[in-house]
Amino acid sequence: MSPEQNPTPDAPTAEPRPGRLTAAAALAALEGLALVAGGVYMLVLGLTGDPDDRQQAVTGGVTLIVLALLPLLAARGLLLRRGWSRGPAVITQIMALPVAYNLLQADSVAIPGGIALAVVAIVALVLLVNPATTRALGIRGPGSDAQDQR
Repeated sequence: MSPEQNPTPDAPTAEPRPGRLTAAAALAALEGLALVAGGVYMLVLGLTGDPDDRQQAVTGGVTLIVLALLPLLAARGLLLRRGWSRGPAVITQIMALPVAYNLLQADSVAIPGGIALAVVAIVALVLLVNPATTRALGIRGPGSDAQDQR
């Protein structure tokens, strides 16, 4: 049998993917793409523009691009219904909340960005811990083994 015909226990496919899971994956992918865009912008500005510190701009751009891998991989895993993908997706949202808070503390045009980031992070967290999402990913909660043996 091919891998497509023999599903792994890590990817339950008996039921259709819940919309909440798809939405959580889309939000994680959106965050990853935003990090890539910010990283490319910093990198291009560092290489072609006149930054205060060229090395810092290039390093920051490369760092953002590398950090984008976490939510992008998590989004892919969520779409493929891999149980491991919820952890990185939750970590991404938890890391986004302090960033959103710092943006909200700024007295500039960063405030709307902070609001948007906070909303996306909170909505994604709610979607990721939703029982339908948890079931779709094949994640069992604490004590579920004891209930299964009864």
